[in-house]
Amino acid sequence: MSRVGTNTDFFAAMEVSASGLAAQRARMNVASSNLANAQTTQSANGSGPYKRKDVVLQSADIPGTEGQLGGAVKGVEVASIKEDTAPPRLEYDPGHPQANAQGYVAYPNVNPVEEMVDMITASRAYEAGITTMTTAVSMAEKALGIGK
Repeated sequence: MSRVGTNTDFFAAMEVSASGLAAQRARMNVASSNLANAQTTQSANGSGPYKRKDVVLQSADIPGTEGQLGGAVKGVEVASIKEDTAPPRLEYDPGHPQANAQGYVAYPNVNPVEEMVDMITASRAYEAGITTMTTAVSMAEKALGIGK
């Protein structure tokens, strides 16, 4: 039995929006962590400078929507958070305690401008998800008002 046209569509729309909100929140958290550690020259385990992290997203089926529109309704989920493999940024600072024999300090491969752009785009996408949820709720309320 197809559930298209039932209240399941409303809940599926909310689930899709919620999955997007969670993904964008993860992107904002990782970008803020990258910014906070942009000058960290020694990681907690002592293996060198902080390594920039990046969120990998993938599509995900929304449970209970199989058979709708020819397949399951898709949302998004965080597949993983990966470390960037780019080499650290070397800066000449012979007086720094972490300087190597040539006087260079290995700083994280974090570009603050890129991180701010990531945070802004994630924030805008989050706002769009909130707008979508608000619109879906408003439409449901208006549909309920038709029967009055």
